[in-house]
Amino acid sequence: MPLGNLTSQFFANVYLNELDYFIKNKLRAKYYIRYVDDFVILHPSKSQLDIWKQDIDIFLKNKLKLELHPDKSRIIPLSRGIDFVGFRNFYYHKLLRKKNIKSIYSKIDDYKKGHLSKDKMLEIFQGWNAYAKWANTLKLRREVVKNTHSKNP
Repeated sequence: MPLGNLTSQFFANVYLNELDYFIKNKLRAKYYIRYVDDFVILHPSKSQLDIWKQDIDIFLKNKLKLELHPDKSRIIPLSRGIDFVGFRNFYYHKLLRKKNIKSIYSKIDDYKKGHLSKDKMLEIFQGWNAYAKWANTLKLRREVVKNTHSKNP
């Protein structure tokens, strides 16, 4: 199944239901969030998170025949922001990923160079803007609009 396909999301949710049960009921993690195959556990103790990470890794290998991604499975302070479902999430706000900001500016440059039509640029911007509205981005969105209308790249 292609990634992003609704059926693959559905089956990921069904398959990982056992993981949800394990984390919430066996490990008793109070702050656990999962979207498809992406999940976050919040806890004030780094040592507790280390223990849970090992327990989850063993559970996934033995019960579901899955592995945690070695580079993406990290324990970090929330103050640094958690990369989750397309945003960098902090205590009281969320920001867009830097690559998403670079991407829209790259599209604007393509538009200014004549590589994109006005209709295509509008379509791209509307999609990006709908996504960006979910974060704390009012100033950024205004800057993107201003940059789109300026003459020079």
